[in-house]
Amino acid sequence: MNTDLYDVISRRRDVRAEFTGEPVPAEVLHRILAAAHAAPSVGLSQPWDFVLVHDEHIRRRFHDHVQAERETFAATLSGPEADRFARIKIDGVLEAGLSVVVTYDAQRGAPAVLGRHAIADAGLYSVCLAIQNLWLAATAEGLGVGWVSFYREEFLGELLGIPAGVRPVAWLCLGPVTHLEAVPDLERHGWRTRTPLEGLIHHDRW
Repeated sequence: MNTDLYDVISRRRDVRAEFTGEPVPAEVLHRILAAAHAAPSVGLSQPWDFVLVHDEHIRRRFHDHVQAERETFAATLSGPEADRFARIKIDGVLEAGLSVVVTYDAQRGAPAVLGRHAIADAGLYSVCLAIQNLWLAATAEGLGVGWVSFYREEFLGELLGIPAGVRPVAWLCLGPVTHLEAVPDLERHGWRTRTPLEGLIHHDRW
């Protein structure tokens, strides 16, 4: 048994504070994007696109938006929960030299997308598979990835000129890191603990 894949899966982290700001070599970036593009997709629709964001002005505008959304969420918290959330950093948008925005085009391959007629979100699931491939490939290359989720799709679509009907699914900060934490951030900061697998397995029926 080759354990390399399992090792990469166990080392993968959502990076927030360890980016060095160094560039991603072009050949490495191509390998990572090729791995993402090799993901399975419903009806071979390949409904993803990758927007590579280097521009500092765009990243700063997005960071300001994310900070505002973070503050909106923080206002719903109180007590120890608010304290824990305050310790969770989100500055990878500025500290990583590159961001990759992964989008979903529901019209790719339409109207007859083989396998999507009964599950409308199958195309969106396909994009998530591409994101996971990208994340694992980046980890294998010794890079970090941080998925930023504090944003409004409408804002990001306008910021990047994304066509109407195409959804921005993920803003991913990507780049070299000083290290990958042994324990995921949300566990280290006490936000949540990992649920044991044994409690999530069902046999034949729920």
